[in-house]
Amino acid sequence: MNRLRTTFATEVAASLARFPAERPASAILELLYLAQAAYGHLTAEAIREVAEIVGVDPTRVRGLVGFYSLFHDRSRGAFVLHYCTDLPCALRGANDLLPRLCARLGIQPGETTADGVFTLETVKCLAVCDHAPAMQVNLEYYYDLCEERLDEIIADLRSLATADPPRRPPLGVGPPSSLRIAVETGRGDDA
Repeated sequence: MNRLRTTFATEVAASLARFPAERPASAILELLYLAQAAYGHLTAEAIREVAEIVGVDPTRVRGLVGFYSLFHDRSRGAFVLHYCTDLPCALRGANDLLPRLCARLGIQPGETTADGVFTLETVKCLAVCDHAPAMQVNLEYYYDLCEERLDEIIADLRSLATADPPRRPPLGVGPPSSLRIAVETGRGDDA
């Protein structure tokens, strides 16, 4: 059973309709974003389902997941913090701020907080060197960082994550729990 196709039939049909009927594989990227939102990350099952929808081998879909940095094949926090450690940021204090950020979150780079709110990753160059040190949270940039600003950003993001209902960014995170339940169980709002 293809739960993605069943649960999100309208969205799948709309994605396929945007491309020539003889080229359904053109919809792979859109369908991967949909699957990532539904599952929280791209599981082997989600990759298989996308491949089945467009009629290609799952290996082809997995290759795209591995190539594009906005696709995740493992669980990540609602907020993915990409913290720059490249030379311009390092020269402006990024290496001194990183331990504070790690302590504030209670994790090291490459880890996710126990509550699933934050994943911290170090990256090379976010292309805002003139405003170093810098960090990208999902798709939003934060720059000219200092200790106080880091504390403020983390507090603001945590309040978004704990709001009722949670306010979540459009990428890098799964849907509200009711959508995830629908995909996991094959049931809708009555789940």
